Amino acid sequence: MRRAALFFTLLLLLTACQAPGEAPAAGQRSETPDTLLPPDPEPLPAPDPEPAEPVVEPADTDFVRVADYIPDILIDLRYAGENNFTGGAIYEFSDAYLRYGTVKKLRTVQAALEEQGYGLLLWDAFRPVSAQFVLWEACPDGGYVSDPNRGFSSHSRGNTVDATLVTAAGEPVEMPTDFDDFTPLAHRDCGGVPESAAAHARLLAEAMEAAGFCPYQKEWWHFSDSDGYDVEETFSPCP
Repeated sequence: MRRAALFFTLLLLLTACQAPGEAPAAGQRSETPDTLLPPDPEPLPAPDPEPAEPVVEPADTDFVRVADYIPDILIDLRYAGENNFTGGAIYEFSDAYLRYGTVKKLRTVQAALEEQGYGLLLWDAFRPVSAQFVLWEACPDGGYVSDPNRGFSSHSRGNTVDATLVTAAGEPVEMPTDFDDFTPLAHRDCGGVPESAAAHARLLAEAMEAAGFCPYQKEWWHFSDSDGYDVEETFSPCP
């Protein structure tokens, strides 16, 4: 018993003499209170977002790229390549440009046609004045090509399109003729063409006229905005 008492006395003395900050012996609990630990840092506040710049809508007279405002419209400018009656390109750009006022009307047409399972494909839109001289040289017939020596094509005003129908998947549908068909089959009365082709031409014309476009009697694909604009002689879509 005396030996046991002596052992516990020595153990107490060793514990009391332990240096501050020294790790406790095995089996001992640290007596450092939790309140002495440094607190977790407060999270920094998130920076305020940069204010968005206001979107400025173009003026109706401004030229804009059609696809920027009607993303689901299809574009195949025939006069940008060889697939036209001249057999060659008459301008160097492949994006369709129009007056913004005309684009807004065209957007209405696209939405109306989509509800019926169709869409628009543009064969021509803004046409530079220089291109009109090339067309007139290839076909000097005022019934189909405007004489640039006596006036300008409405395409050069930026408010006229040559358009056809496609399915919602972008596939072509039967129409009275192909583009630039200079025969009576292309006339708007659709005489002598299959009824399905005539029906598609009427659907296109009804949607275009309802939005404020005027048709041309000799070309089922040709429509001009009822709102007129001046001929544009300086604007160029070329980069």
